[in-house]
Amino acid sequence: MSDLSVFLDTFRAGDLASATRHHARRALLDTLGVGFGGAATPLSGIIRDHAAEIYPGLQPLAFDGRGVNAAGQALALGMTIDALDGHDGYNPAKGHIGAGLIAGLLALGAHHRTSGADFETALIAGYEAGARLALALHATASDYHTSGAWVAVAIAAAGGRMIGLDPAQTGHAMGIAEYHGPRSQMMRCIDHPTMLKDGAGWGALAGVSAVLLAARGFTGAPALTATAPADIWADLGRRWLIGEQYFKPYPVCRWAQAPVEAVLALRDAHSIVAADVESIEIITFHEATRLAIADPKTTEEAQYSTAFPAAVAMVRGAVGAQDLDEAALRDPAVLRIASRLSMREDDQANANFPKQRPARARITLTSGKVVESDCHEPRWDATAPPTDTELIAKFHGLADAACGPAAALDLRETILIGAFPDPHELLDQIAQNFQ
Repeated sequence: MSDLSVFLDTFRAGDLASATRHHARRALLDTLGVGFGGAATPLSGIIRDHAAEIYPGLQPLAFDGRGVNAAGQALALGMTIDALDGHDGYNPAKGHIGAGLIAGLLALGAHHRTSGADFETALIAGYEAGARLALALHATASDYHTSGAWVAVAIAAAGGRMIGLDPAQTGHAMGIAEYHGPRSQMMRCIDHPTMLKDGAGWGALAGVSAVLLAARGFTGAPALTATAPADIWADLGRRWLIGEQYFKPYPVCRWAQAPVEAVLALRDAHSIVAADVESIEIITFHEATRLAIADPKTTEEAQYSTAFPAAVAMVRGAVGAQDLDEAALRDPAVLRIASRLSMREDDQANANFPKQRPARARITLTSGKVVESDCHEPRWDATAPPTDTELIAKFHGLADAACGPAAALDLRETILIGAFPDPHELLDQIAQNFQ
């Protein structure tokens, strides 16, 4: 048996320290909060309509209420969370585990009436598998694939064991998910931002489908990412990577968050107002310079931009979901700054990526004065994570408008207090309270 197979067969969340188990609750709260924000986007409306029509069933569709089956739930929930780029991630993976994983496990768990304890075990196991599967895929494939490519396999691994598949069946599920998972190319979506996003929904669909097929006896070739390179799996069960995820203070690509921090730092330090800005230069790593759209026409283009959120930060002093809607995309003050923002690659920043995502800003004022920031990293990294209070405030900032403060508080307490929630009860609560 592989290291991953042994881990899946023996791991139980109840054996872990409370701090590690609390990370799972934080991840679940934050991810579903982002889902409430994502549900307001056109992307989510389209995919929920699609799921309700094409995948009808008995599960209440999250943020909606119409009946869907497990595959439709995974697809629509994963895409809805992914619709607002505010969910957690793992730097070395160059992607996001939670969006697709949580969507897939909730769908599978509701389908099989999984207990909260088994859901908790699967969620933590899925984060541990997903982080390492990402590293394995990046190490063995020549292209840079979206998170859906390896999240599909993580869902198959953790989800298969969650619903009681034996190790052989779970191995087949992983093989099916890897073979049919979305090997989508991340930089294509960076260069041409659309509703495709990071593949979370399609990865969740592939992972859930793989588990349900394996349960019926469908077979798959061995999942190569689960076995090679071997050193990636050496610390599995000893080092808990769920605690090394970052969270996002702003609902835009992680690569744009350090530029936002650098601009805000200069704005505050020098009391700069937008009207006094002649131009801004961002010095950062190559991938961030590819976020090059200055005049986004859609929220997807705004989320996959450096110029636009940095300009929003300069004009408004913050970047929130409300700064990425249709009205905000036409703000002349923001567009003026965005059109005057340029980006330059830095060799040291390139060398530090993906473990770090550094950036600094240089602002030229209309007076001719030039001010330059120190090097900044995105906030809420694993080395300086947000407090529970900060994550709760972020959750309510997104959920209150969608379901009302009272329902949002009830959902928060379901996730953070008492026994770990059952997937079917959690989905019922999300579906019933969405406005």
